[in-house]
Amino acid sequence: MRVNLKGLLLLIVIGSFFTLMSYWTRCGQHLEAKNPFPEAVHTHFQTKFSLQELHKDDSYVEDSVYGNAVNGPTRHDFNTNTLEEIECLINGEYPISCRREGQEVYVPFSFLHKYFEVYGKVVLSSAGGYERFEWQHSSSKFYYPQGVYDPSGPFMHFKNYHVEARERVKCVSATDGVPVSTQWDARGYYYPIQISQYGLSHYSKNITEPKPKSVIYEDGEIHRGLWQARDKSARTSYKRDKPANSRVMVFSTDESLESGVELKLDENADFILSLDFRFNNNGSLSISLEDKDRREKYFIHYVCSTQMMSIDGNHVFYGMGSWRSQWGHITRDISIDFKKGFSGGKSSKRPKLHFSKIKILNLVMRGSGAVDNVTMSSSAHVAHFFDASNWLLRNQDENGGWPIFVERRFNTLGMSNLQPGWYSAMAQGQAMSLLTRAYRSTGELKYLSSALQALGLFKIASQEHGVMTKFLEKYVWYEEYPTIPSSFVLNGFIYALLGLYDVKEGCIYEEKNRRDQANLLPACSEQKLEEVTGLYNDGMHSLKKMLPLFDSGSSSIYDLRHFTLGVAPNLARWDYHTTHIDQLLLLATIDDDPILKTTAERWIEYMKGKRAAHN
Repeated sequence: MRVNLKGLLLLIVIGSFFTLMSYWTRCGQHLEAKNPFPEAVHTHFQTKFSLQELHKDDSYVEDSVYGNAVNGPTRHDFNTNTLEEIECLINGEYPISCRREGQEVYVPFSFLHKYFEVYGKVVLSSAGGYERFEWQHSSSKFYYPQGVYDPSGPFMHFKNYHVEARERVKCVSATDGVPVSTQWDARGYYYPIQISQYGLSHYSKNITEPKPKSVIYEDGEIHRGLWQARDKSARTSYKRDKPANSRVMVFSTDESLESGVELKLDENADFILSLDFRFNNNGSLSISLEDKDRREKYFIHYVCSTQMMSIDGNHVFYGMGSWRSQWGHITRDISIDFKKGFSGGKSSKRPKLHFSKIKILNLVMRGSGAVDNVTMSSSAHVAHFFDASNWLLRNQDENGGWPIFVERRFNTLGMSNLQPGWYSAMAQGQAMSLLTRAYRSTGELKYLSSALQALGLFKIASQEHGVMTKFLEKYVWYEEYPTIPSSFVLNGFIYALLGLYDVKEGCIYEEKNRRDQANLLPACSEQKLEEVTGLYNDGMHSLKKMLPLFDSGSSSIYDLRHFTLGVAPNLARWDYHTTHIDQLLLLATIDDDPILKTTAERWIEYMKGKRAAHN
């Protein structure tokens, strides 16, 4: 009788495997009731490296924040027959199910992730095509500055920001062209910090990205659109318009949604709509869209109304305010307006829609009026930048500030809530950074003058409705949240310093321009330059003296509530920690005090799991 040794060996291996899996499952069920991390019991091991091997393997070299190995380790193959279950008792408090191979114990990474707040996943190595486990202590990353900070250049790494797409943005207002926040009030409100970040991000993108692609669909002159009437009452013609100083397309239709004159767009790639319009009555303009897979149609309407946004089935309405008998301009990112209206939030019952499957079909004008310069573009960073800058001009109050009309509540016992109308040094600072860039871009002194007016609140104590406080009655601090007692938030303070620096440099730039052109009137007097220089220098002195207070030895600290309230430190989560690093590295390019750079470098090491030495 001939024995098939290969087949017999295969049967033995398969039988051993199912026996081991059966034993593993029974043991997991035995420990499940005692485990405070139930999902960690049956989790598959996400790595074939032990903790000891991760520390020993010198070939595991990272060349980026997310750990792309230059020379990755070879794949380890374990004989699963030698693995056995063992109970791990964590700090004498609770057990979890682990595995042992000889003297080596393997702890489920799902437990380590929660317990130590570390991050990891199995990925396919780009170097050798094998699987490996990548472990990171930080979920965020920092950016080295590209040269010395330029007050007229991109703002930090804000070119990577997409403010309008954030979940806490309700929509982009059609009346003002700026984001509406829901961070502390679901009904929506204007948040100066968010608006300034919106403007700074688009300013930075405009410098760093290629010029936009654009297609002109209607200009009344060279490009005339093929407008189609939706009913017999609709009329179109071309006439010379004196206020517009050009020939424009004039239309007259019923105001109902079924009526109008329609211009085919058929856009799949460029989703920024801009046009000039005039309504003689309560007209509207609409965009029709279609899901390419489901063939379902959606409609975005921009109407003469004060209502910010409303949704009715497959129709979303954005209020533009009143434009009766006057020319207006609108620039809209159709992809954002679609997502905010139709994609559905966490509480929405609407299935999630993907704009990548959406195409724009047409533009419809209704009512009586005129339209000109209809364009679809790949981006409109300049328009968005000036929408934010001009909002700041219109909404600055008599104190030179941008009040925040929403209550800011704190869950920390002993910390006062901020009532609507409070000011923020971070809002003042980022607004000044935006306004000075608007001044440098246009040469218009109204932007620099507005930034100079913003200085006043930096000299008023937070208890008196300003943004200034002092640490130990000695070191000046500009409060992101002017609470009582003071909170001393680090990132907001540094943003305020950058705003002061931008105004200081803006004054120097303006003074040079004034010398070159003798007919210019001074916007920034010598007294104003001394004032902003003093505010900036006082703040930098405080930062250098107080920076060690924000170092925990393993991470940075968000604020100093542990000092003012005697509570546990409020450790900065990783995205704030990397913001601190970004800010310090940036300041180090304009100030050579070593504490800025050495602190940033130490905090970078904390992101790799390093800690301050023990005694």
